[in-house]
Amino acid sequence: MRVLTGYIVREILKGSFVALLLLLTLFNLFTFSDELKDLGNGYGLKQIFYYLALTSPSVFYELVPASALLGSLFILGAMGNNRELIAMRAAGLSVFGIIRAVMLAGGVLVVISILIGEFVAPVTQQMAQMVRVSSRNEQVIMNAKYGLWLREDKKFINVRQIVDNGNLADISVYELNDQKHLHQTMHADQAVYLGKQQWSLKNTKTSEISTQKMGTSAQDNQLWKSSIAPDLLKIVVVKPNNLSIIDLFSYVNYLKKNHQKSHVFELAFWGRVVNPLVTLVMLLLSAPFVIGVKRGVSVGERMMIGVVIGMGFNIIDKIVGHIGLIYDLSPPLMAFIPSLTVLALALLALKRVQD
Repeated sequence: MRVLTGYIVREILKGSFVALLLLLTLFNLFTFSDELKDLGNGYGLKQIFYYLALTSPSVFYELVPASALLGSLFILGAMGNNRELIAMRAAGLSVFGIIRAVMLAGGVLVVISILIGEFVAPVTQQMAQMVRVSSRNEQVIMNAKYGLWLREDKKFINVRQIVDNGNLADISVYELNDQKHLHQTMHADQAVYLGKQQWSLKNTKTSEISTQKMGTSAQDNQLWKSSIAPDLLKIVVVKPNNLSIIDLFSYVNYLKKNHQKSHVFELAFWGRVVNPLVTLVMLLLSAPFVIGVKRGVSVGERMMIGVVIGMGFNIIDKIVGHIGLIYDLSPPLMAFIPSLTVLALALLALKRVQD
């Protein structure tokens, strides 16, 4: 039985990696087409290919569940059409044994995807963003028209530029008093991180505001203590889905500490947690479509089944996530509902096949 199990595991891994390679190539071609629109002004083909190489780990991580589904449908379908599955069952390998082999292959895929998604993709995604920005002679990518806004207790901080080394430029700090009235404003041309939650501000202008008077002062250098560190800023300028679990966890805690909404990042965090389950569910779902479907079904039909299931799951998952954001529902619940629903359907289909 170990020989048969090992054979199934190897074949499914081969099929999944072939499907992954094809999907990754397809996605990169679409990205390449989009990037060509920005060609010029220092952003050439060399930079575009480098950008694609750096974003590939993130795309790889996202494509693993769909690739697992397509690869398993193709391999198990071919085994079914070639009567290999019948021969295995005649040799004593049960339906449960086939499913167990499929899950072992899924376990290998999950480990690989976690290693890439948590330790490689977040780093390369940030590098890709910096390559794209620096090649186009820009200093920062901001997620708002007027720069990046952060909140720290009673202070509202606006950052217009983040340079390559993590330093800041064109920073404004607005501080409120206990009555939530504007108490102080400060602007600095540049901020250099010194470590231990301290920044060195260059060319600062400070305004003190009260109902009685208003005063201003200027300094060439000023120390500024803040819990906002360069690593936190790097997290903010990258899309939540491209961050690691650790980065998402730390940023969610920061938002909650400062009484800000964190649902988008919480949903991304729990999406990271549930991703390994999605891969296993996709593999489990492929088994009844092969074992329970008559032989002679073409490869094209099986691929169409895989594409419909994969796209359908992805659409439903995003719809459920957006519903959770709109109605302020529990992020863990919204992240797990689609996967648990498909898991229940897969187990029901397997039970019917065994019966």
